[in-house]
Amino acid sequence: MKNFFFSMLGFFLGFVCIAQPKEITFSELETLMEEAPKPVVVFLHTDWCSYCALMEKKTFKDSEVVKELNKDFYYISFNAETKEDIKFKDHLFKFKKRGLKAGEHELALALGKQNSFPGLVILNSNLEIIYQYFSYLKPKQLLSILHLAN
Repeated sequence: MKNFFFSMLGFFLGFVCIAQPKEITFSELETLMEEAPKPVVVFLHTDWCSYCALMEKKTFKDSEVVKELNKDFYYISFNAETKEDIKFKDHLFKFKKRGLKAGEHELALALGKQNSFPGLVILNSNLEIIYQYFSYLKPKQLLSILHLAN
């Protein structure tokens, strides 16, 4: 009975302990960059984008991707349709309404330069864009990009 209990405990803990990158927000970024500058990976996504959801489920849960992101980068997962105001690089970015319910965030447009999702943007330690990609990425593809960016 004791063996069964520990087997079941290990089974359920396996589901809880899925690897995830340590996420930060744009509001935390400035302080973190002052303490320890490193490149920033920004994942641009929306709620309605099925490829975005697939990347969140597969690519950003891959143990090697998580290890690389947590070790050498700051990671921001940014919903391009969030309605909150965000201060970044001394500029206040806002949600830009388009129609009754649609719209996009000015920061997503500034980082992405296009309205295409999923999007991956890498910033250097000076917060300058050094890489942009707008399509689904498999874990191995993202790892290659991360190795080049670092």
